[in-house]
Amino acid sequence: MVQIYYDKDADLGALTDKTIAVIGYGNQGRAQAQNLKDSGLNVIVGLRKGTKSWTLVEEDGLKVATVEEASAEADIIQILIPDEVQPEVYTNAIEPGIEPGNAIVFSHGFNIHFNQIVPPDDIDVFMVAPKAPGHTVRTMFVEGHGVPGLLAVYRDATGDAKEIGLAYAKGIGCTKAGVIETTFKEETETDLFGEQVDLCGGVTCMIKTAFETLVEAGYQPEIAYFETLHELKLIVDLIHEGGLSRMWRSVSNTAEYGGLTVGPRIINEYSRDAMYEALEKIQSGEFAREWVLESRAGRPVLNALERNEKEHPIEKIGSELRAMMPWLEP
Repeated sequence: MVQIYYDKDADLGALTDKTIAVIGYGNQGRAQAQNLKDSGLNVIVGLRKGTKSWTLVEEDGLKVATVEEASAEADIIQILIPDEVQPEVYTNAIEPGIEPGNAIVFSHGFNIHFNQIVPPDDIDVFMVAPKAPGHTVRTMFVEGHGVPGLLAVYRDATGDAKEIGLAYAKGIGCTKAGVIETTFKEETETDLFGEQVDLCGGVTCMIKTAFETLVEAGYQPEIAYFETLHELKLIVDLIHEGGLSRMWRSVSNTAEYGGLTVGPRIINEYSRDAMYEALEKIQSGEFAREWVLESRAGRPVLNALERNEKEHPIEKIGSELRAMMPWLEP
């Protein structure tokens, strides 16, 4: 049975005498550090000396130090830098400053689950993962709300890891919305699966293939772009706001009938088999090994794939059409 925790289940007092180091000041790092500070907690941001973010941290009114200094000073260390660089930074800059009874925190379980980071037995290891991008985590907090989050305890060396984790989740605002208890294994494997199969991999391939089909059939690329890419946001927004049923209620009867009868022929048993294959690669660690080796080699495959993606005709057409829509500027 799912376990969900709220504000009443978390006590910020578990953190009041502790120093929290947030390593990294990107999308999540900035939001979490600011929210923790505004919750009255003692926060220090750890960065490489000379990075652009150093000045930004100071402008935001937070204390900043090198990763080594912040890690040595802190009782709790939240690691919010990219997965592929975490192991090296941990080994060289974080681990030397860790003391028994400290805790390291993650917002994604990749490096713990796949043993790229192996912490000592005498420290707590837990995860607090907001289910929203950093700017939303911050905006909702400032407005007095919160975003849902996940909590997982990998190692409870002190006996207080769950209590500290819930306090951390409260400090960034997640317990206002609700925090679901999970495991590092479940979070990591489902997160990778979602990214690969539908959220990033599946949806982009579907868009490009649908676009190519219309263009090859003789339709104008501009019209194909609108029908296969641009309007997708309208549908996703409806699903995001109220689930699949909200979307089906909102579109025309023609769209609903066509979608419900044709959709299963596009995403079919062959697609399901491919999904299971992707899941098996994730569960076995094959994907993790592949990505670790790719990262260590300088990401040659990813770099080539990125170039190919940028050169796809849908990107050229899209750039031209988006110039007609200034409201889309980020």
